[in-house]
Amino acid sequence: MFLPKQRLTIVFLSAMLGAMRSDTSRRNGRAKNENLAVRMTGLSDRRQQIIRPVLANPREFVLLSVRDLAKALATDAATIVRIVRGMGFENYRAFQHHLHEASIAYATSLDTMRASVAGKNGAAQGARESIDQDLKNLSALRSSVDLEQVAAVAAMLHSARRILILGGDAATALVLFFEYSLTLLGLPVFAGTGHGRIGHLTRAANKKDVVFAISFRRGLRMTVEGLEQAREKGAYCVAIADTLLSPLARVAHRCFIAAAETPSFGVSYVAPMAILNALVAECANVRRSQTLKLLAEVDAEQRSGSRWYLHEPD
Repeated sequence: MFLPKQRLTIVFLSAMLGAMRSDTSRRNGRAKNENLAVRMTGLSDRRQQIIRPVLANPREFVLLSVRDLAKALATDAATIVRIVRGMGFENYRAFQHHLHEASIAYATSLDTMRASVAGKNGAAQGARESIDQDLKNLSALRSSVDLEQVAAVAAMLHSARRILILGGDAATALVLFFEYSLTLLGLPVFAGTGHGRIGHLTRAANKKDVVFAISFRRGLRMTVEGLEQAREKGAYCVAIADTLLSPLARVAHRCFIAAAETPSFGVSYVAPMAILNALVAECANVRRSQTLKLLAEVDAEQRSGSRWYLHEPD
């Protein structure tokens, strides 16, 4: 039987392996397709024992300098550097980056709420901190997203046999928004927000389909398994996640990273929504004349249709 911390360490190592396989070119100094867990066993027993608490509780150590980490683990900085390099990282900064990703992927609502300073600094601090974090998330997205990739994915949707959008739990709102928007453009889109529905949709997937999977932190099981099945069937797979340690990043052909960090107990969908808005905008302009024709047909209803509230004068 594994202790809880040992189990978390194993899960963390597996997630790191998946991220490395999906994005090896972005990680300096690590051999292609190498297993981090296997390389960790190449460390001496003493060094494994030293680093294990960090891997089991990345959130507690991610902000520490190499000297502070060494002090917390009752060792010296040189030993920490040797351990980090022994696990395949080029330097301590690269290791810290992985700890940051892990602290996002495995954060709970309690973790994020405890980390918030709101409630300690007067009224409205929570609202201010939330908006500030949303702006940071958007800024990070704007500086990192490859808009050419967004445009390329959008172009694929017009020739797809089917477009499947998978997600659940709180991400259901994103799935339904994206489905509604693509439906308005006349595209063959299908949403899966439950385990059975996702299974049925992806079981019939083929290489002519494009499949989106939306999930954050460690990844919702039904969403990940749905994308895995779609990939096995030959579909082109696109993920929207908040960390490269997400199992979706391992499975997808293309993964857009949009931070969902929040000082509150949930997740923020401001940046993920921005990605969806960008995809919708590109889709609308891929075949602009066709889009304008479709919108002309609904223009009258949108201007004066029965859906709108009309004020009856007294």
